[in-house]
Amino acid sequence: MRTRTKAAVGIGAAVVVVGGVAAIFGPGWYADQAADDAEAEPSLSASAAPADGADSAGTWTVSDGSYAGYRVDEVLQGEDVTVTGRTEDVTGQVTIAEDEVTEASIEVKVATIATDSDRRDDYFRGSAIEAERFPTATFVLTEPAALTEGATEVELVGDLTVHGETRSVTVDAEVGGDGASALQVVGSVPITFEDFGVEAPDLGFVSVEDTGSVEFSLELVKG
Repeated sequence: MRTRTKAAVGIGAAVVVVGGVAAIFGPGWYADQAADDAEAEPSLSASAAPADGADSAGTWTVSDGSYAGYRVDEVLQGEDVTVTGRTEDVTGQVTIAEDEVTEASIEVKVATIATDSDRRDDYFRGSAIEAERFPTATFVLTEPAALTEGATEVELVGDLTVHGETRSVTVDAEVGGDGASALQVVGSVPITFEDFGVEAPDLGFVSVEDTGSVEFSLELVKG
């Protein structure tokens, strides 16, 4: 039986440094600083219009400007801290036929996911996600997803594979763009670390919630 990794996505050796900073400046100060560093949740660009099924039909490829990563909460002496990690090493394709997303396959190189802390990232890539053993995370659509006329919201049901473990998930997503040459897909899905063989640590001065989310923003071009 594989020993469960004693770690949480995005939390690593930096917790020791975090404890020292909190002791000097106070947990409230650290929480404010971390909140400032956390990336905003993915969202459609202001100019994106709801995707039209007929105009959007075809195969779309992930292009430059796409990213994927995670969002997780630390708790430091009662103060909530949000940490985000992201990478632009994302590839894949999405197929739309008439008014449905019929196929989607996305791959993320987890070793390049980065936060604002090199030490946290080193721990994430090594002890937590074991990037040398499991270099990618993937999402594969398993059910057609209907595109509703005039709306951007869509539910994507598929298999999410992280740390060598695959689970069926439902992604709350939005699709928008000009429909003819460019599309954007954004979304997130909550995860429980234990489901993917990862256990959240509790080191006294810093603990990590046992849930987080995987999030993404995909820029798609036709062809």
